[in-house]
Amino acid sequence: MKVTPTALNGCYIIEPKVFPDPRGYFFESFNERTFFETTGLQVHFVQDNQSFSSKGVLRGLHYQTGAHMQAKLVRVISGEVLDVAVDIRTDSPTYGQHVSVVLTAENHKQLFIPRGFAHGFLVLSQTATFFYKCDNFYNKESEGGIAYNDPSLFIDWILPESELILSEKDLLQPCFANAKKLW
Repeated sequence: MKVTPTALNGCYIIEPKVFPDPRGYFFESFNERTFFETTGLQVHFVQDNQSFSSKGVLRGLHYQTGAHMQAKLVRVISGEVLDVAVDIRTDSPTYGQHVSVVLTAENHKQLFIPRGFAHGFLVLSQTATFFYKCDNFYNKESEGGIAYNDPSLFIDWILPESELILSEKDLLQPCFANAKKLW
């Protein structure tokens, strides 16, 4: 497993070692011990989530607050997405900055997003199946969100605005400056 730090502290791109053969392939998508030895971060996942979406669907930017903050390990099982993580930790030197990475079923890349980040993704292929692990349980009262198109975040979502498909909830998210605080 190759673990590459991003420009945002605690956020990593993970590339598993893939073992192809005539039958297909095998890879270990996560190993808690290897991750700790590589990053020094102790993480224990308690919840797995999966979504299926069509091209242009943008989900995010979402996060959990307080005692319910979540670290996530995200990947694509089928298709292609642009995955985005925004550092919303007010004490972080990269507060308000983001990292984006294209995740595909073919490149097997994953993104580890630590607690204190908002997260979103945009489907670039005709359809995509998105899978992620969380280290804390979801709590509705602790939900937070940020407008995907907040100009202060400078996120390039790649597709034109006219092609984006958002939920009613995501269309109504507050700007970054007015978003719910982590604590």
